[in-house]
Amino acid sequence: MNHTGVRSTGSPRAARTRSESAGDGGTAGAVLTTADPPRPLSSGASETDRAPGTYPASVEPRSLAGPRDGAGARAGSGGPGDDRPADFVAALESLAAVRPRPEIVVEDIPAPQRLAPFAHALAARVPEGEGDDEVELAVARFIVLHDPAGHEAWDGTTRCVGYLSASTDEHMVDDAMFSEVAWSWLTDALGDCGAAWHALGGTVTRTASTRFGDLAGPEHSVDVEIRASWTAEDTALGRHLDAWLEVLANAAGLPPPGVALLGPAGTAPERP
Repeated sequence: MNHTGVRSTGSPRAARTRSESAGDGGTAGAVLTTADPPRPLSSGASETDRAPGTYPASVEPRSLAGPRDGAGARAGSGGPGDDRPADFVAALESLAAVRPRPEIVVEDIPAPQRLAPFAHALAARVPEGEGDDEVELAVARFIVLHDPAGHEAWDGTTRCVGYLSASTDEHMVDDAMFSEVAWSWLTDALGDCGAAWHALGGTVTRTASTRFGDLAGPEHSVDVEIRASWTAEDTALGRHLDAWLEVLANAAGLPPPGVALLGPAGTAPERP
């Protein structure tokens, strides 16, 4: 079964920069990003150098880094000659219909190869706001793997893989219940969004760091990762993406949609 861990947590104090998210020497970057910047919407990847049914059952973190040469998802218009399965196309259409909340930026990125005959990948991030687009409260990936022949380890044909990373309050590293709470964000969100799923697995990891010398960033920080994967039971993958973005919002410490945080002295923030 495929396992992926996700960093998720409450109100983040130590913001992470886009360069840190991209893996400038950090272990999360190897899992989280590709060597290429986000590119326009892509329609899926087809692997031709493997025999059907020989794709790995386990999607390890490094696998999500994708190809180093920029070759990832194969673009397709859905027109004549399009060999993508109808279920995969329907899943992509469902993803395209998702409308993230304003605080979350979602972009298409090259999909990983050699994990399934067809794949699609999205990156999501929560900028800190106030015009600083380079500082991010949380970052995430959402990857769809599809094997029309089915996969024994998945117990299905479509596997969703999620990864997210966020910085959180230092006291969270000692909270014995935090991992259970963070994992419940995902299970609750899948249920609330009406996603049909089974074979869910993953990890919640908390890491405390202390910086010394000339390293940039806060002296002390706590990072949380959540890696998860599950099998989708239908093509309504928009519901699965909605659920993952809800987990990302929780990790970034965003308030529920429609709820404004109080400003200084308990006053509501001014509207533009």
